[in-house]
Amino acid sequence: MPHIIVEYSANLEAELDPGRLVDALHAAALATGAMPVGGLRTRAERRDLYRIADGDPENAFVAVLARIGQGRDPETRRRIAETLMAALEAETRAVFATRGLGLTVEVQEIEGTASLKTNNLHERVQARARGPIPS
Repeated sequence: MPHIIVEYSANLEAELDPGRLVDALHAAALATGAMPVGGLRTRAERRDLYRIADGDPENAFVAVLARIGQGRDPETRRRIAETLMAALEAETRAVFATRGLGLTVEVQEIEGTASLKTNNLHERVQARARGPIPS
């Protein structure tokens, strides 16, 4: 049940397409091979209230938090972080060249004791790969 949660400063929306960023991070996460497609959820939230570094209103940020289930070794967690950072850097390259921009990627393990899940997405993804799903 990996979740990728993106927060970004509102002052980026004129230069950065949040939907495209979500798509790029989702694809990068899947490309690691360490996250099941049926469990992956990627979303973004604009932050209107923020203060960055010295308070210059041109400063901006994007913070990516990947929450993953327990059990992946440190090398795999690091590879996930590096893959997500590469996608984030690629999507923000133009903005990074023109203003102060802080980029963060963090991978956290979800402690499973009180993490409950119910979904039918794994089965539906597999069925869709075989052909149309009947209504």
